[in-house]
Amino acid sequence: MPTSYNPSGQDWAPVVTGSAASRPKSSGALNSLRRAGLVASEKRHGAGGNSSAHNSSTMSARKLEETDELKHNKVDKSLSKAIMQARMAKKMTQKDLATAINEKPQVVAEYENGKAIPNGQIIVKIERKLGCKLPRPGKKSAAKSTAAKTSGGKSVAAQKGLTRGGPPKRR
Repeated sequence: MPTSYNPSGQDWAPVVTGSAASRPKSSGALNSLRRAGLVASEKRHGAGGNSSAHNSSTMSARKLEETDELKHNKVDKSLSKAIMQARMAKKMTQKDLATAINEKPQVVAEYENGKAIPNGQIIVKIERKLGCKLPRPGKKSAAKSTAAKTSGGKSVAAQKGLTRGGPPKRR
């Protein structure tokens, strides 16, 4: 009978990947081995730290985008007053109007306070329920189109005989 039992498939002997004597002790010795081509080393960028992710010396695209104005269009005061007056004329509460147009009461309150972002579909629903036309929010290009109009009321393109998006008119 054997005195030591060694199960097959398992090796409990320690594994040595390299001898400690072959490793250089100083940086000068390491550099001389690198020059000789005996040691290969890899440069790891950002290894062992996260300072590269938080470097503020360069201007990133996100910072450039943050410098833009970030403001939403708000409901005009004339629209909010018109909604409030028409609702009061019909003797409705904000909640009644909201349930009639299938919206939350908060939405109607935001429109009347002038804090809502204008949505054409909601304004049309309110117009239908209240039975009146409401002032629409003006577009920024409206000033340019009024400058193109002449005293006759026709635009410059209409005076030249051009139609919008097509060939000139036949005569």
